[in-house]
Amino acid sequence: MLRFIIISVFVGIALAQFQPQPSGRTLGPPIPQLCAQRTIHERFNGKGYYYSWADPRTAGQEIDWLSGRNFCRERCMDLVSLETYAENEFIKSRIVQDKVKYIWTSGRLCDFSGCDRSDLQPLNINGWFWTAVLQKLAPTIDRTQNDWSESGGIGKPQPDNREALQNGAPENCLAILNQFYNDGVNWHDVACHHKKPWVCEDNESLLKYVRYNNPNFRI
Repeated sequence: MLRFIIISVFVGIALAQFQPQPSGRTLGPPIPQLCAQRTIHERFNGKGYYYSWADPRTAGQEIDWLSGRNFCRERCMDLVSLETYAENEFIKSRIVQDKVKYIWTSGRLCDFSGCDRSDLQPLNINGWFWTAVLQKLAPTIDRTQNDWSESGGIGKPQPDNREALQNGAPENCLAILNQFYNDGVNWHDVACHHKKPWVCEDNESLLKYVRYNNPNFRI
């Protein structure tokens, strides 16, 4: 059975996420009112999930990876992190059931200050992590510990950084694609500027932070 191994990522990388991106944009803070009013479409193993395509206000919208994170974070959520086999299969089944072509996850290749650490090298193998929970993914070459597709746009196992190899942007963000290359419902590395539907999940750290600082809000 497929298993996922996750390893804690040091605080330095967490702080680096909040630095301005090449576009000049930054990771935003939660908004208490939106946290209190957040929509939960489904619960699984104690966590609430939001599906952008299931909300009339966002149905049909596709946004880039950072915009997805900020939408979620404003609501005390974050892009989904597939930390276990069960959670991965749960989200994949929802994508298939609702006939969604692809979604963003919180997965990211470490490309911030501090990513030159020896334990993250080479980055394409050891540098992927779930940004929402600051957990490192297992090495990409260990195919029993992840759900990377065995194919893609150029027929190579994922992650393949295809767009960068074709003189485009680096593929530093992790999406789930639903039979996009007739290769199943699996993980793919994708350039972060592409636009996709998204899945948010409750983020305990953000919820605790907002509850502590806003005791009069029911969140």
